[in-house]
Amino acid sequence: KVASTHHALRYFTGGIAGGIEICITFPTEYVKTQLQLDEKANPPKYRGIGDCVKQTVQSHGVRGLYRGLSSLLYGSIPKSAVRFGVFEFLSNRAKDENGRLDTTKGLVCGLGAGVMEAVVVVCPMETVKVKFIHDQTSANPKYKGFFHGVSQIVKEQGLRGTYQGLTATVLKQGSNQAIRFSVMTSLKNWYKGDNPNKPINPLVTGTFGAIAGAASVFGNTPLDVIKTRMQSLEAHKYKSTLDCAVKIMKYEGPLAFYKGTVPRLGRVCLDVAIVFIIYEEVVKILNTVWKTD
Repeated sequence: KVASTHHALRYFTGGIAGGIEICITFPTEYVKTQLQLDEKANPPKYRGIGDCVKQTVQSHGVRGLYRGLSSLLYGSIPKSAVRFGVFEFLSNRAKDENGRLDTTKGLVCGLGAGVMEAVVVVCPMETVKVKFIHDQTSANPKYKGFFHGVSQIVKEQGLRGTYQGLTATVLKQGSNQAIRFSVMTSLKNWYKGDNPNKPINPLVTGTFGAIAGAASVFGNTPLDVIKTRMQSLEAHKYKSTLDCAVKIMKYEGPLAFYKGTVPRLGRVCLDVAIVFIIYEEVVKILNTVWKTD
């Protein structure tokens, strides 16, 4: 019973950490999504990151940069719980007799955690977020808030409407967590050397988290771009995830797959660093408070 309380508090705190991180970094997520939706054929509405921020603030005030935040906040706790819970579950079974998890097994466990969080939480949450942000750019926004938006989407498209871009989301989250957890596992193993119990201070954890976050950005931004397009209000233009990728390549060129990389890089590095620091520090505290076998 003590162990289960320990785990419940650890996952819950991870979710709270994710919520705090989102509030800090969401404007960069907003700008990234807007730049990805800003197709060349329209022609482009924004000239870059600064112009996107400037136009949004002029039209909607600073609050405009937080459009779609609620959908991420509502999903942050279950997303973090699923991510760390599944990784913990899988890694505990993959560690060797010395309690060490190698990089390859860390990648597989991360992949499992990413796929699970994509199906259970991330896909419906991200779909609503992207629709909210895209809705704001229309002449007459129709979504008044989170619950109104969800009810309208379900009413018009059924529950399936909140699962647009599932394949792309699974690919994105799976590769995301596979890269992050494998890089994190590799760096921690390198740092600890022959002493698996060597403590890691928060600054080192944050640095490792930022490196893991950067690796995941460069590794899967193309999948993130495809996912965003598949979840937008114009998703009907694409027959499938593959069709979306082919059309982007054909009409916009390979660089289009890296739209929004700079704002995403800043957000993700900060995101992963903050979440891993808080998660690791809370685990240390809980391991001190609740001695479990």
